[in-house]
Amino acid sequence: MNPPEPEPPALSETAIIHLYRGELARMTAYRVRLDTTTNWAIGTNAAIISLGLGGRDTPHLLFAVAVILNLAFLAMEARRFRGFELIRQRVRLLETGFFAPALGSAPNPDWQRQMADSLTTPTPPVSYLQATSVRLRRNFLPLILLDYAAWLFKLQRGTGIPNEAAAFGQSGPLVLAIAGVLLAVLVALALRHASPEEG
Repeated sequence: MNPPEPEPPALSETAIIHLYRGELARMTAYRVRLDTTTNWAIGTNAAIISLGLGGRDTPHLLFAVAVILNLAFLAMEARRFRGFELIRQRVRLLETGFFAPALGSAPNPDWQRQMADSLTTPTPPVSYLQATSVRLRRNFLPLILLDYAAWLFKLQRGTGIPNEAAAFGQSGPLVLAIAGVLLAVLVALALRHASPEEG
C-alpha cells in the first residue's frame, strides 16, 4: 500500500502578500516595456514624416519604411502585451481569491489551483493574434493612418497622386491599390478582437 502523498504546505498571509507585491512589480515592468515600444514608434514616425515632407526630392517610399517599422514595433508589442496580460491575470486572481474575501466579498474557491497552474505552466490568456489586434487598434493603426495621410499629402504636391505614386517600375494606380489593400487588412485585423477587459 502506497503511503499517502503529503499535503502541500499552506501559504502564509505573508507569503501571499510578498507574491502579490512581486507580481505587481512585474506587471509595472511590462507596462513600462509596452510604453517604451509605443514611444519608439511615435518618435520614428515623427522623424520620418518630418523628413518625408521636409523636401520635395525626398522619395515618397520613405513612408512605406514608416509603415514597415510600425508593423515591426507592433509585432514586438503584441508579444509583450501577452506577457503583461499573463501577469495581470495573476494579480486579479490574488485580488479576487485572497484580498476580496478578506474584505467580506464572496471567495473564489478555485483561485489557488488557477494560480498554481499559471506559475507552473504560464499560458497568456490572449492569443498572439488577439494581442496584435488590440495593440493595433489602440496604438499602431492611428500611426499608420498618419503615415498614409502624410504620403498622400506628399503625392498631391507633385503632378498628381496617381502619377506620383509609381514605384519600382509599377504604375501609380497599382501601388495605390496595393497600399489600399494593406490598409484594409490592417483595419479588419484591428476590429477583429475585443480587448481582454472588454471580454
